[in-house]
Amino acid sequence: MLLRDRTVMVTGGASGLGGATVDMVVAAGGRAIVLDLDEERGAAKAAAHGSNARFVRADVTIEADVTSAIRDAREAFGRIDGLVNAAGVVLAARVLGRDGPHALDAFARVVQVNLIGTFNVTRLAAAAMAENAPTPAGERGVVVTTASVAAFDGQIGQAAYAASKAGIVGLTLPLAREFARIGVRVMTIAPGTFDTPLLAALPDAARASLAQQVPFPSRLGRPDEYAALVRHIFENEMLNGEVIRLDGAIRMAPK
Repeated sequence: MLLRDRTVMVTGGASGLGGATVDMVVAAGGRAIVLDLDEERGAAKAAAHGSNARFVRADVTIEADVTSAIRDAREAFGRIDGLVNAAGVVLAARVLGRDGPHALDAFARVVQVNLIGTFNVTRLAAAAMAENAPTPAGERGVVVTTASVAAFDGQIGQAAYAASKAGIVGLTLPLAREFARIGVRVMTIAPGTFDTPLLAALPDAARASLAQQVPFPSRLGRPDEYAALVRHIFENEMLNGEVIRLDGAIRMAPK
């Protein structure tokens, strides 16, 4: 599916991986729905692209928010052709820490946002895509979800985050198999260490250490490299039901 004249909803689209994806979609001739909780950044991202982007404030875990966002997108652009799930939260906490066992509500929140939020937006967006007229190849839409290398080699302190991202990996094939009947492909990207606003808050020494752990290229990934892979997934019809690590061959150490 070429992105020209297509509409793609991007969760977490105000910045980071999602923000770079919004930029890529518009640069490719498409239209973007910037779905985020950060009103200031989200509105600025949409404004930077004029009539080709629209910001919608929404919580990915709340059905009414997402339903409203999809309705707004369809009213503005007629249809939704793609979804990129880039919204997420992180948490660093040992299961048995100095202050006692891992807080259950903190674990639940990470799973709620990362895994359940991804599922919530995907199910509702897929229902909208099912109503699209198919392309000559029978395609009605594309869904890209975002896992992490932590799904495969999670570190000490990443129990909640790794579990939530492993759940996204587990969703990929069942969704691709089910959505095949409506012509919607589902792919997952598992990024390694990327230069996002989250890592920007770390000290320079910590950022340099993370970069050195990547075999090649020995640096942090750039959000535009994530967006470039998203574009290729949209354009390559044979990519379906798979998880792609985008990580420079990194394999995370235990801690």
